[in-house]
This record gives sequence, C-alpha cells and structure tokens, in this order.
Amino acid sequence: MSLSVTALSVAKSSTAILSDVGFSAPAGRITGLIGPNGAGKSTLLSALLGLVPAQGSIAFEGNDLPRMRRRDRARLLALVEQSTATEERLSVHDVVALGRIPYEAAWQAEPNPEDEAIIDQALADTGTTGFAARRFTTLSGGEQQRVHVARALAQQPRLLLLDEPTSHLDIRAQLQLLALLRQKAGAGMTILVALHDLNLAARFCDHLVVLANGRLAAQGSPAEILTPELLRSVYGVSARLVSDTANGCPLIVYDEAIAEGDAQIPD
Repeated sequence: MSLSVTALSVAKSSTAILSDVGFSAPAGRITGLIGPNGAGKSTLLSALLGLVPAQGSIAFEGNDLPRMRRRDRARLLALVEQSTATEERLSVHDVVALGRIPYEAAWQAEPNPEDEAIIDQALADTGTTGFAARRFTTLSGGEQQRVHVARALAQQPRLLLLDEPTSHLDIRAQLQLLALLRQKAGAGMTILVALHDLNLAARFCDHLVVLANGRLAAQGSPAEILTPELLRSVYGVSARLVSDTANGCPLIVYDEAIAEGDAQIPD
C-alpha cells in the first residue's frame, strides 16, 4: 500500500507553511520531493512523522500515522534529517544502535545478538563499518550523514523519509546512497526523499512530488512533469530537457535565471 496524504496543512504563528497538500507515494518505490527553498519540503516530512501539528489525513499501510503511538510509528517509519548535531560522546556504532530503541524491551540494557546483526548490516550497507568504533563527532559532515542513514536503516522501516540526504556528500557518495535507496525500494521499502538536484531526482526517482509556496504544484513520473514550463514557473529558470541516451531519463540543461517578475511561481 502507498503513502497517502490528503489535504495536509501546517501553520506556524498563523502563517501557512503547507496548504491543502495531497499526494501519494507508490509502495516499494522512490518518490522524490522537490521544490525551491522555502517550498515546505522539510515541514512536510516533519508532519508525516508527527513532529509538527498538522491538519489533514496521512495514511500508510492502512495506518493513520498521526494517531499511532510513537513507539509503533517508529517501527513503521524512520526519518533522516538534513543535519543533526550532537555533543554526546557516542561512537558510530552507538549512534546506529539508536535505531533499535523502538524494538528494545524496557529491561534491555544493550543490543542483543539479533540487534547487533541488524546494526552490522546497516553499517555495511552505508560503507561505515570502518569507523564503527570512532567517536561520531570526529567524522566529516558527509561521513556523519551516512551514519544517520545507517541509523535509520537499523530501524528497519517500511517507510523511509530523507531530507536532503545528499547535501553533505561528494558525487561518488551521492550515487552510492541513491543506488542503495533503489536497492531498498526494490526489496519493498517505500521511500520519500527530498532532493535539490533535479537531475539526480530524474535519474533515481520513480515518482516526483513538486511543492511551490507550500502547495502541490505537480506530481507524476519525472518524464511527465519535468518540463520547461514547470521549471520556469516553479524554479524561475529557463531550461531545456534532453534524453539521456544511456538510460532514457530526462536530463535538464539550465540556461539562465528568469527575472523574478516573469517567473510566475504559483500561489
């Protein structure tokens, strides 16, 4: 079953951040959440996790996510935030082990052998096994981001939410991460990922959801919705689309920024 969002609205201090947003994210696929800065992408992900008050309906696998107990919801979905800082003196292993907390018994003081196997697999999947014993705060921003992905995978979610997970990664690590997400989606995980790089979104995502000014601007396959008209109206850029001869995905070639008054970004 897909993730289904209906009439989702979020306001902060009487200011609308999201207004009547509705979309679906197909089961076992990667859905890319795209849009310019300030479009509401991070707020939407927080609303799905119940971190901000919201109106509307959010359902996944027959579950009403906002009404679920926090522990039960944490066994169903996980979030990788855009940036997360900590001053705790935790090892990389210990950070990844936090993903097992929703499954621990009240009396359990440390991960059991089954937990350790899941933690080891998450470290291996993200290429972070080599610094499992290092203190988390000594890692680079990109290395820390990979550890946060490992922590989320250790949660064994059926719905994985990621907020700009490639922002601190070099090109090689970006491609490795998105290939890993494709692998997880192929194994049945439903993935919703906020991305800024539209060419990466076009290549790796099966479905796209476009936000502009807190509203839904479009949704569909990359080939359907990535058009010069959408790029002009939502992003305020003049661009051309060509077909990548290697994989048939649309490839965006940017020409120039459009004067602000001519962009006609939707309200």
